Amino acid sequence: MTRITRRAFAVLMAGALSVASLAPAQADALLPSLELLAPSSPGSGYDQLARAVQGVLQARGTVPAVEVTNVAGGGGTVGLAQFVTSRPRKPSALIVGFALVGGVLSTKSAVTLEDVTPIARLMGDVDAIVVPAKSDIETLDDLIAKLKSDPGAVSWAGGSIGGVDHITAGLFAKTVGVDPTAINYVVHAGGGEVLASVLGGHATVGISGYEEFRAQVENGDLRALAVSGEERIDGVDVPTFKEAGVDLAVQNWRGIVANPKAKDADREALKAAIDDMVKSPEWAEALKTRGWIDSYQPAEEFDAFLQSETDRIGQALKDAGVL
Repeated sequence: MTRITRRAFAVLMAGALSVASLAPAQADALLPSLELLAPSSPGSGYDQLARAVQGVLQARGTVPAVEVTNVAGGGGTVGLAQFVTSRPRKPSALIVGFALVGGVLSTKSAVTLEDVTPIARLMGDVDAIVVPAKSDIETLDDLIAKLKSDPGAVSWAGGSIGGVDHITAGLFAKTVGVDPTAINYVVHAGGGEVLASVLGGHATVGISGYEEFRAQVENGDLRALAVSGEERIDGVDVPTFKEAGVDLAVQNWRGIVANPKAKDADREALKAAIDDMVKSPEWAEALKTRGWIDSYQPAEEFDAFLQSETDRIGQALKDAGVL
C-alpha cells in the first residue's frame, strides 16, 4: 500500500481547492481528452505535477477530460517504457523530470527520453542542505572544511542513487574540490526518511527538497545551510550555493512530453493547451500554492535542454562512480 505524507496530501487538496475557486473555463476545447501518466506513486512529485496539470487543463476547458495514471518503479523507467511501447487509445502525455534522466542512465534503460516528443518544461523546485540545530556545522564553509578534512566522516542522508539529491551532493563535492566517490552518501526511500534520519542524529547532513524540511527549519529543529537554486526561495532567509561561495546551481525540474506515436494534430493541440495553461491565473496559483519555481520552456527549448541536462547528469554519475 502506498503511503501519502500529510504534507503531500495537504498540497494536493490545497491545489484542488485553489483551482476550483478560480474562474471557470476560459478557453475552447483543444483536445477532447488526455491520458496523463505519472511514472511514480501517488503523492510523489511527478504525481503532484500531473494532478496540477489535470486540474488546470480541465478548469480552463482546453482539455475537458484528463485521466491521471500512476506507474511506479525503476526510477521512473517502468512508466517511461510503458508509455513509449504501448499504443494509446487516446491522446497521451508523460510527466518527466531530473530524476527520470538519472534513472534512465543509472539503470541503463533501453528506452530513453530520446524516444519521446518534448512538449514543455513546466516547473522546478530546489534542494536544501540541512543539519540538526545542535550541529557544530554553522555554515556551508564549515561543511566544506569537514568534507575536505575527512569526506567519509560526513554522512549524507538523501534520496535514491541517480536522483537529484545524490547528483547534487556529488556535484557539490566536485565543485568544492572533493572526490565525489569519497562522500558517504546514505540512500533513503524519500524526504520523510531523510528528515527522520537527520533529526535522529543518524546523519551529519540531510539533502532533499526544501519543502521536506521547511517546518523543522522554521521551528528551529534544523538549520538550513544553503539551497541549490539560482535564486533564493521567496520569503526564506537561506542563501543559495552561489551566495555562499560555491559556484553551483541545480534545479529539480519537471516537464511534459508526448507519445511518439501521437498524431501531428494531437501533438500540436497539446502544445497549444499547455501554452494556454502556463499563461493562466490558475497555473500561477498552482505554482504559488506548491512553492514551485516557474521554469517554463516551450518544446524546442525543452528539447535542447533535455540533451544538455542528460550530458550533465551523465557526467555527474560517472564522477560519482555510478556509470
